[in-house]
Amino acid sequence: MPDSLQFAEAQLPATWPDWPDYGLVDDLLPTLERWLAQGRRFALATLVHVEGGSPRPLGSEMAVDEAGECAGYVSGGCVEPEVARQALGTLADGQPRYLDFGAGSPMLDIQLACGGRIGIAVRALDDAPAHVARLRAARDAREAHTTRIEWDAGGYRGALDKQYLPPTRLIVAGGDPVSLALARLADALGFEVVLLRPRGPEHPPAGIALHDYDRRPIEEALAGLALDAWCAVYTLSHDADIDHAVLERALRSPAFCVGALGSRRKAGMRQERLRAAGIEEARLARLHTPAGLPIGGSTPQQIALSIIAQVVAERERA
Repeated sequence: MPDSLQFAEAQLPATWPDWPDYGLVDDLLPTLERWLAQGRRFALATLVHVEGGSPRPLGSEMAVDEAGECAGYVSGGCVEPEVARQALGTLADGQPRYLDFGAGSPMLDIQLACGGRIGIAVRALDDAPAHVARLRAARDAREAHTTRIEWDAGGYRGALDKQYLPPTRLIVAGGDPVSLALARLADALGFEVVLLRPRGPEHPPAGIALHDYDRRPIEEALAGLALDAWCAVYTLSHDADIDHAVLERALRSPAFCVGALGSRRKAGMRQERLRAAGIEEARLARLHTPAGLPIGGSTPQQIALSIIAQVVAERERA
């Protein structure tokens, strides 16, 4: 059996965190851009093989810089310290590594609670600035980007096409407490949030890093709104005309998830108006109204949670 750990030893950073804050980072691009701007070298650890169960999907990544700072995670927390240690070794000796954890692996002292087996390819990027620039260009263009990851280390050879998708963009039309709670929660979860509030206040709500805030009349705002397959659109305006304009525009677009706040009684009226506007049944079937999963929420925060849960579920299906 190949031994994946016959490399120069490296020590864990002395400041390894007591709590895994690094695991709360799913989007590594901002961290990599920051490290590059600061002149820091880094290694990437990618989950490239899964047998049985795994807490993280294939292609999950963890970044480790030369000072031992980490972002992202590749398992449930049981292997990350060893991954970080091996990543520091890669940065020290320039050699890629393949880490084999779990049932049947040579790492007998690190077994996975899920009972599966995972393989992690660790590499330092020779073209780190170019790699990050390609990710940024794809992100700005709202396009998917695929990178070929190859490994030949410790007796293991293979390749994986790692796909980087644009972040979910959530367009919220409204200015009520639910709209505010939804925008706050979506921002906290790493979504790009666009807030439409026709004739709204001059300044957007404080404490939310909005991707865009548009207070123009809804017709003007929608005319300039780019909707792609990674967008979700929800209208919570309490105005039938605004809701209709938003839904008609969204249902004619590739947006993967479309919803509207309102009662079940209003849902039927809303659908009939959309049919009269020429929206086909196949498109109308994508409409979630009332918005959100039926979790029994009644406060703005709970309703926002139900909508976010629906968006996450629909993106996985999409």
